[in-house]
Amino acid sequence: MKRKGGGLGNQHIINGNRVTLLKDGKDAFPSMLSAIEGASSTINLETYMLRSDRTGWRFGEILAKKSSEGVEVNIIYDSIGSLDCGEDFLQFLQSRGINILEYNPVAPWKKGWRWLKRNHRKILVVDGRIGFTGGINIADDYADPSEGGKGWRDTHIKIEGPAVRELQRLFLSTWKRSAGEKKYFPYLGEAGDTAVQIVGSRERRNRKAIKKAYIRAIKNSKEGIYLTNAYFVPDKGILRAIRNACKRGVEIVLILPGISDVKVVRYASRSLYSRLLSQGVKIYEREGKVLHSKTAVIDGIWSTIGSYNMDHRSYLYDLEVNAIIYGREFGEKVKAIFMDDLKGCRKIELDEWKDRPLKEKLVEKFCFRFRHWM
Repeated sequence: MKRKGGGLGNQHIINGNRVTLLKDGKDAFPSMLSAIEGASSTINLETYMLRSDRTGWRFGEILAKKSSEGVEVNIIYDSIGSLDCGEDFLQFLQSRGINILEYNPVAPWKKGWRWLKRNHRKILVVDGRIGFTGGINIADDYADPSEGGKGWRDTHIKIEGPAVRELQRLFLSTWKRSAGEKKYFPYLGEAGDTAVQIVGSRERRNRKAIKKAYIRAIKNSKEGIYLTNAYFVPDKGILRAIRNACKRGVEIVLILPGISDVKVVRYASRSLYSRLLSQGVKIYEREGKVLHSKTAVIDGIWSTIGSYNMDHRSYLYDLEVNAIIYGREFGEKVKAIFMDDLKGCRKIELDEWKDRPLKEKLVEKFCFRFRHWM
């Protein structure tokens, strides 16, 4: 069933899963809500952003319904990420018997409080059998425009099979309450033939695990790296691995945001473009909608989807989770979405990039100096 994942502690490669790729909230939200509707014992939801908007209430009402039917519902949300979540919405959830944990509440007067330390994971586990993870939060930003949403570009996955247990473990590592109850860990037989590795950072463990997984995959690459990332300000280790891959003749293509919800990070990211382009990296900026996706496919057989941004926040401060999926069949699906996304992108050319106004370059360099706090 399992084999060790090459230096990532107890985070193993687990065979026997079925993985469904979900593009944007248009695919992800109906699939998640359907799984919740079918719950019979437990629902565990962990999210950075929980909004009391249309999407939030859509989830809240069905979660309340399941709680009234006797299903145990537990929610973890991040305090900073959910600052604008209305108190009436939270009271509604609690009044319906839903258990809520606010991660690292805003309380600067408390000893040991750290505002930078955040929970950036996106996990949903239903009955311990069906799991979801990726980059999508519970908010209208990700909902389809036809439903009043902003249509942010993001990617999620649905997992069925033994790997769901590892998503459950990560949730419970933060939840801490009722963590020993066996009902959280039902027997999970094989649901497919896909190998999956769940790589997550915890409070004090595996802080470097996701970054190490990226670096190892980039170092081992032979053909192509196709990477999409919303907040791309990687450290020296990843930049070095990319440079060396270029020297080996590996094709590296990046899709980065042309429109971002965090402009300062976009400026810092752009300060790296000249260096990367001169090494042979191809860079495209997505236009139209905000890009929030964090995915990669390497050599067509190593794919990852999750919450991890290639920035210092994800590496140093945030709780994160990525699923690594092994196999060419799934890799081809991820690459197909990547190639489709390229149609909505503008290619960055080195000569034109160098010829930009000095003011833009200075702003980017200034923002890059503060990358460790972004």
